[in-house]
Amino acid sequence: MAAHSVRTPHVVDRSSTRRQLARRRLLQGSALAGAGLALGGLREALGQPAGGRSRPSPRRVPVIDVTDLYHPHQDVGDNFDLVAAYALPQMDLRAVILDVTEGYRHAAPQHQDPAFRDPTGPRDPGYIPVTQLNYLFGRDVPCAAAPFGRMQSPADKMLDAPAFQQFGVELLLRTLRQSSEPVEVLSFGSARPIAVAFNRQPDLLRQKVRRIHLCAGASSPECLEWNVMLDPHAMVCMLSCDLPVAIYPCATQDGPFAYGPHNCFWKLPDLKFIEKMHPRLKNYLAYAFGRSTRSDFLRFLDEPPHEEILKDVYGRGHNVWETSVWAQVSGRRIVRRADGHCRLIPAGEVLPTDTVLPNELKPCRIEVRPSGLFRFELTDRPTNFLIYDRGDPRANERALREALPALYQGFKVR
Repeated sequence: MAAHSVRTPHVVDRSSTRRQLARRRLLQGSALAGAGLALGGLREALGQPAGGRSRPSPRRVPVIDVTDLYHPHQDVGDNFDLVAAYALPQMDLRAVILDVTEGYRHAAPQHQDPAFRDPTGPRDPGYIPVTQLNYLFGRDVPCAAAPFGRMQSPADKMLDAPAFQQFGVELLLRTLRQSSEPVEVLSFGSARPIAVAFNRQPDLLRQKVRRIHLCAGASSPECLEWNVMLDPHAMVCMLSCDLPVAIYPCATQDGPFAYGPHNCFWKLPDLKFIEKMHPRLKNYLAYAFGRSTRSDFLRFLDEPPHEEILKDVYGRGHNVWETSVWAQVSGRRIVRRADGHCRLIPAGEVLPTDTVLPNELKPCRIEVRPSGLFRFELTDRPTNFLIYDRGDPRANERALREALPALYQGFKVR
């Protein structure tokens, strides 16, 4: 048994103690008040409101990006648009799923637009551009490839795909499972990984998917659009399910480079604005546009800007489909300001003097065919399907030709 010492009780003068505490609090309060005044001045110098409160941080929207991103690129727009997923402060990019199609790992697709014809041959899933953006933005966004082959039916779970090609579907499901709130799922490709994930765990997707943003199809049932052609069964699955789905058609009956109120295509006449982007982002784009296969793909980003590569790029036109999706998910509005300039700004920053241009999602009914072709009809009744509507497509394009460059020139990296 251990011995215990016995201490003489200490008598406390409570009135003296209270006086000491009161004096200490007074001194602390004076010090804090002085610090608060100094901090208030610092906030004002930084453009933040004084008074002890900073501007609220923007709400970050959890996102899974499902993209047919390749290296070297098949469509450099995929590399270009992925920058927004990392740079927009409203986005919380949780995972990138590489929606790969086997045939296009070996041969280049033949598009109607000469800018898309690429005779240089094979490519693989875009792990390198994702790694580059993780490096630039100090992130650790996981990335994995989904099955390369087509689905055999709209209900196919693709459990027989090779193990490496299962990782993308597994990452999508795991990311949803681990999220404490519903996630926005964006699809820029065949949508096969999402369809397969739904077929495997439909209840999980019903619980954890806030909305699927499907950038695919045509606003006319007579046009077989590129992404639908990649895997018709995936499109049938997506347009037959009970999940909330927003559709951004990529084409009209006149093809993928035509203009209509419901399709999302527009074109930048040139890429000169890249010259004023952050130097390391310029190098990221130089690596992508230049179809570089340098193995030191991270060191490439740290070198002085590769202007010799970009000089040819600056004069190129650039086809765009994805802007409307990123604007919707990040809660941004296309506005024309009182001085006539157009910008893509957070909804909370719209001024009374701004003119907001249409960039909306409207309820619709969908009728999908086994071929993946579909017809939509606007409705006032509740439905799980929404269709993109931009009003006057030419006015939309004119605004975005100024707004998107301004947005990208403001992006910063670590």
